[in-house]
Amino acid sequence: MRILIFGGTGPTGIALIRKVLEEYRASTIFLYVRSPQKIPEDLAQNPSVFVIHGEITDLDNVEAALAGKATIDGNKEPQPVDAVLSALGPTGPFHPSDHPFARFYESLIDLMSKHSVKRLVVLCTAAYSDPLDKFSPTMYGIVNFVRLFAYTAFSDFRAVGEVVKENGDRNNLEWTVVRVPVLTNDSGDVFVAGYVGDGKTGSFLSRKAFARFCVGEMGGRAWVGKAPFISQYFF
Repeated sequence: MRILIFGGTGPTGIALIRKVLEEYRASTIFLYVRSPQKIPEDLAQNPSVFVIHGEITDLDNVEAALAGKATIDGNKEPQPVDAVLSALGPTGPFHPSDHPFARFYESLIDLMSKHSVKRLVVLCTAAYSDPLDKFSPTMYGIVNFVRLFAYTAFSDFRAVGEVVKENGDRNNLEWTVVRVPVLTNDSGDVFVAGYVGDGKTGSFLSRKAFARFCVGEMGGRAWVGKAPFISQYFF
């Protein structure tokens, strides 16, 4: 497989890259990143990894990555990637108010459709609610804390879910919006997939578990066209 990953320089993205390399050893992984120096050396030097330096606002560069024009072997005919994984997330408390991620995904989906790239798995949060969610006092508190103290990020991620669903359906993409609670650096990768307030999902999730779910879902497709909430088991 040829897999394009966005958001690969943060701890969640790095966990995702490592899991892809573990499960898809014969694949080629393209990392579209703003800061290549943040990629751990062992990943940057891996022969299966190809780093593309760019901003998500540079849509020509994004399209070239999707279309396979940023190829490792310039002698081979470019081929579009098979799937796109994204771990894009806020990098600080001062998230822009103009919904940069939602706007990016809207453009990305159009470009994916143009190049017949069908599979998209995207990180999101419970800021984007699903009709199958139920009331959870804990998650209600967490979501409203973020709404109060990081409203621009809250608003952008709510828009991300809406954009991926609406534009993904319109373009016949096999999309999955992976909603997560508080992410941790725990070493375990056990998770439960469901919906907020379903009696089995909780308030925390390790980054390794997020990566395991995304990589499994990329090929398994159990949650195509859905927005599951992923967490550790409720205790």
